[in-house]
Amino acid sequence: MEFHIGELAEKCDVNKETIRYYERLGLIPKPSRTESGYRIYTEQTVDRLNFIRRIQELGFTLNEIDQLLGVVDRDEAKCRDMYDFTVYKIEDIQRKIQDLQRIERMLIDLKERCPANKDIYECPIIETLLES
Repeated sequence: MEFHIGELAEKCDVNKETIRYYERLGLIPKPSRTESGYRIYTEQTVDRLNFIRRIQELGFTLNEIDQLLGVVDRDEAKCRDMYDFTVYKIEDIQRKIQDLQRIERMLIDLKERCPANKDIYECPIIETLLES
């Protein structure tokens, strides 16, 4: 099945400009064109865009997605590069988890400073944050 850019954008729930941007970055392949110059996309592009959107939701940057897809598309040493990428991403995720756990502990501490009466004028959470 083939799609024009508007159809592809609607099917993948992205903006047409996003598709053009991803083309410029090389995240999706340049499409073939009709005689009148309209872009024609394939079902593989639909799959690729859906993959990109999903992996972005998981916190990957466009640069990381490009690296990941580059390993799949262009790289001769796929296994080594995929391993290196995976090690880097695991470390990155572990740092983020530690940061989020620190934030969680801080918020729990702040929440516990709240009095039973929540209608008072002064807020101990705001006061504690302002002191920091």
